[in-house]
Amino acid sequence: MRRLVAAIVAILLIAGGLGLVITGLVKSDGSPEVRAPVEPEPGSQKAPQPSLKKFYGQKLAWKPCGEHDCARLRVPLDYRHPNKRTITLALLRVPASGNRIGSLVVNPGGPGAPGTQYAAAGASVFGQPLLDHYDIVGFDPRGTGHSSPVDCLTDWDLDTYVATDPTPDDPAEVENLMAEARSFGFGCAARSGNLAAHVSTIDAARDMDVLRSALGQRKLDYLGASYGTKLGATYAELFAKKVGRFVLDGALDPTLTVHRLALGQAGGFQTALDAYVDNCVHTSNSCFLGSTRDEGLGRIKNLLASLDQAPLKVGNRSLAEGNAFFGIALPLYNRDYWVLLSQALKSAFAGDGTALLALADAYASRNADGTYADNSLEAFYAISCLDDPSYETPAQVEKQTAQFQKVSPTLGAAFDWSQVSCVGQRAQSHEKPLTIDGAGAAPIVVVGTTRDPATPYAWAKALASQLDSGVLVSRDGDGHTGYHAGNACVDRAVEGYLVEGKVPRNGLSC
Repeated sequence: MRRLVAAIVAILLIAGGLGLVITGLVKSDGSPEVRAPVEPEPGSQKAPQPSLKKFYGQKLAWKPCGEHDCARLRVPLDYRHPNKRTITLALLRVPASGNRIGSLVVNPGGPGAPGTQYAAAGASVFGQPLLDHYDIVGFDPRGTGHSSPVDCLTDWDLDTYVATDPTPDDPAEVENLMAEARSFGFGCAARSGNLAAHVSTIDAARDMDVLRSALGQRKLDYLGASYGTKLGATYAELFAKKVGRFVLDGALDPTLTVHRLALGQAGGFQTALDAYVDNCVHTSNSCFLGSTRDEGLGRIKNLLASLDQAPLKVGNRSLAEGNAFFGIALPLYNRDYWVLLSQALKSAFAGDGTALLALADAYASRNADGTYADNSLEAFYAISCLDDPSYETPAQVEKQTAQFQKVSPTLGAAFDWSQVSCVGQRAQSHEKPLTIDGAGAAPIVVVGTTRDPATPYAWAKALASQLDSGVLVSRDGDGHTGYHAGNACVDRAVEGYLVEGKVPRNGLSC
């Protein structure tokens, strides 16, 4: 579904057990310890217009927070009225461990994933050359994490939303799905007020230029993954001359309609699921899914259908079809987590839904006590539907069933119905959609993975061709995104550009 991209942060949480508390340490005399800012480059703090001068002139007061440094950045809620309400963004820095060449701003995607947690992940997601030579700087984009987070639903209502049947097959189930979708949009507007209208990708890209200035750099060096590629491409369109060394990994095609996005992800996740089942069939003498791909896919599809009719009790909760869908999708983001999917499916086939429900909870950032670790699901909805509030009606969805089933016999129906998600959207952005080509920007490296489930390889090819300075690097492999995923060729290309400025050959295949 459209919000599946947000699961990258859940993968990171499973991988490293990450946790983050953004608080400042104090010196022995009780006063806050503030670390000296890096001297700004000449011209780095010049504002694009006089009314923004006070934002572009900021100096970041970095304070220790655990093993890293944290700071706050002030930005206007509405860039049309910068003298009115302001909000602050949470920043986290991992200082360079070697010969520092600058700050590298990073974003893990979502939209909705906290960038501070991504930066804090360190060696689990970044290669040593980047850690040696860059201060890795993550930020929670506006509306996410600790940056004036949007609120759309209560925790109980969010539980209900995640468990909702994603493949309704009678009028009552259709109406229930539509009611849940409407409640999300209504809730964002009611619970978040004016903030809900100012969390667009364009707003966040403008914030990134304020961040560039506060970091004291004339140009922004950036590594964006998944939705972070859309954010980076948007920045390149708005601030082409400020683009430094950019890498966009696991790219989104910014021209996609709701229909094309859903259809593309349906195909992407089916490809990943096919690869997962094939691996079981061809590497095991007795694959628990069956002896052929069709048998394995059929067994998974039957499990989802059975959960639609009779959810499995898990303590005082239930594993419903909706939870199971997300629990299956999450491990497909990373081949290393296929083993988790196998364990969860084996248990579910035996009548125990505990493991599959735990994967669904990881996707949603849900804690064991029923609270949520962050607002990534709510931010995903708020940002996605603000950027593009269009949706399909149930009648239109039903006409497209055959098309989605052809692309994805196992999961297609859920992606088909995901097209109704923004039906309840109420907040409206003042920003006009952009045609993105980044004319005038320095080379922008776009990385695509051939069997990427969430951002299909075709999207990377599309973005690289749309950007005037786009350079495509292809990874033949499984999982979401290509950098630091076990492919030395991709890693050399990315790190060679970011650290040394060596532009990879356009069309490099790894």
